This record gives sequence, C-alpha cells and structure tokens, in this order.
Amino acid sequence: MPAKGQEFAFQEPARPGTTRNRERAYASRFMPRRRTIPAPVFIARLLGPIFVGIGIGVLVDLQHYALLVREAVRSPTPIYFAGIFALSAGLAILNCYRAWTADWRVIVTVLGWLMVIGGIVRIVLPRVTAGFATALYSGSAAMAIVGVVVLVVGGYLSFEGYRAK
Repeated sequence: MPAKGQEFAFQEPARPGTTRNRERAYASRFMPRRRTIPAPVFIARLLGPIFVGIGIGVLVDLQHYALLVREAVRSPTPIYFAGIFALSAGLAILNCYRAWTADWRVIVTVLGWLMVIGGIVRIVLPRVTAGFATALYSGSAAMAIVGVVVLVVGGYLSFEGYRAK
C-alpha cells in the first residue's frame, strides 16, 4: 500500500498481440537502429577538424593571429571568458572520456586535462596569462610553430576519429 499522498501505479505487462508489441516489432524491423559512437571517437571527430581549421588559419595569416592574441590580452575580460570556455570544454571532455590508454585516445584525455588546467589558470590568474601570452606569441616564429602543432594534432585526431567505425 502506498504512503499517504502518493499514488501507486502498475505497468501492465505486455501481452503478445497488443498494440505496444506490434509497434516494437515494426520499429525493430523497419526503423534504422541508432548507432552509438565511442566517446573518444566523437571527441576526435569534433576537435580534429576545428584544430585543422585553426592551424591552417594561423599558417596562412600569421600577422592576423598575432594581432588577435595582442588584442585579446589587453583586457582581462576575454581572458576570463576564454577560461570559462576552456574549463567547460575540458570538463565536458573528461566527463565523457578520461582513460590513460597506450594508443591515440590518450590525446583526448591529455587535451581535456590541458583545457581544464588552462581554464583554471585563465580564471584565477588572468594577468599572468596575459603576460605569458604576450611573451610566447610575440614573434611570428612562435605563431608558426603553434600553427604547425595545432594542425598536426588536428589532422591526427581527424584521421583516427574518422577512420574508426
């Protein structure tokens, strides 16, 4: 007997020939099955092309991206919001996948942790972040190296993500 103020409901067991069983049989026969993608594959398919685009953009127009960094570090507001975004994205990645495997999937875990750490540093120490970014990205050679690294990581993630079945 239910407690006072609570309702008690039974779910009627399905019997052969009922409408619900006919709908299930039809759905299983004619409707496409949902295919699930493993979390590291999904994340690689998402981040890989983004990194490739950023890497190509940096390599094609180094001066524009250097200007973009200089403008972003002038005010603590973009640094703060970039920190919130990086922390959120990193936590989302780590909540979906955080295994330390001995294959390509470890890159997903490492990127998740780097985003979490980078987000926290940007939120807690925006002035330090601005100084570090100014020093690191002041030369075009540093921007070119960053562009190549991001392009290679993105290309590899795209390859592994879209290669997986």
